[in-house]
Amino acid sequence: MNGPVASTIGVPLVDLAVQHAQIAEEVAAGFREVMASSAYIDGEEVHAFEREFAAFSGGGFCVGVANGTDALELLLRSQELPEGAEVLLPTNSFVATAEAVVRAGLRPVLTDCTDDHLLSGDTMGDRLTGATGAVIAVHLFGQQADMGSIAARLAGTGIAVFEDAAQAQGATRAGCGVGQQSAGAATSFYPGKNLGAYGDAGAVVTPDEGRADRIRCLGNHGSAAKYVHTAVGVNSRLDTLQAVVLRAKLRRLATWNDERRRAARLYETLLADVGEVRTPRTLPGNEHVWHLYVVEVDDRDHVLEELHRAGIGAGVHYPTPIHLQPGWGHLGHRRGEFPVAERHASRILSLPMFPGITDDQIGAVVSALKDAVSR
Repeated sequence: MNGPVASTIGVPLVDLAVQHAQIAEEVAAGFREVMASSAYIDGEEVHAFEREFAAFSGGGFCVGVANGTDALELLLRSQELPEGAEVLLPTNSFVATAEAVVRAGLRPVLTDCTDDHLLSGDTMGDRLTGATGAVIAVHLFGQQADMGSIAARLAGTGIAVFEDAAQAQGATRAGCGVGQQSAGAATSFYPGKNLGAYGDAGAVVTPDEGRADRIRCLGNHGSAAKYVHTAVGVNSRLDTLQAVVLRAKLRRLATWNDERRRAARLYETLLADVGEVRTPRTLPGNEHVWHLYVVEVDDRDHVLEELHRAGIGAGVHYPTPIHLQPGWGHLGHRRGEFPVAERHASRILSLPMFPGITDDQIGAVVSALKDAVSR
């Protein structure tokens, strides 16, 4: 049997060209100003961005750092937990979530997820122990985890709650932005994120000014004053050129998130009668920002291959949960231990999603997907 005819509209998984075109002149002018001042580190653009991103997220304080993994590590270190304390996190996350825990001198404890790919009070099961010092709620694919149920489960325990919000810039739950219902949220500005830099960058948002000050000190070699090092820190700062890019994009982020929502609604409409495809659900009380549009299908790898043959740039986020990664075998888990995450990992499929995606592109994706699942 011949394969499907290639789509007349090639659709990438992510296309940053529309965003970059909209900000090109503004960024170029900003770069010229930075170069004229030579304030490449700790320039005014950095401080302005921190204020603006904190306000965008709902208030509090923002500290820019070099990348999202550093942001989460520094957020954890700011809690000053004892060496080896346990940190609970879902196994269905990018491995950087667990890496940050280890880098902070703590022990990752993995747990399963809900059918909506998120952590909740119920999914913690019996993973909480007397050694648990913190929980990381990962806001996967563009919506927040159920922060209320997590807080209720941890009430009276003294266990800190942090957020991995790398995929949720602009997402709200019960009207609250990231970092507003916890001790703080770490985020990444990797280029493909809803708010992406021109390289690596990240930030922490926290309601606690004292915590923000500790994070800033730790990320600046443990120094709050020049040549005075009060802690063993690291070198992790948001550079001024990236801040120029992020400020330009932040001014447009609400509009770009609306474009993602429009695209998600169109996907939902066009896939409503396709029984072989499970479309994603937005939790009640959530405002989704659709960093990814993730469906579930049987025989996922075959469907993915068919989509690629049709010119559709679909992907998988993430094909192997952390507990089954070869580099994390020392945690002692086995296949079957976290069944919901494992089932999702074999079925999830990320469809093209980005600001500026057209109705014709979405139509081409859906047409190719219908052909693929019918085979």
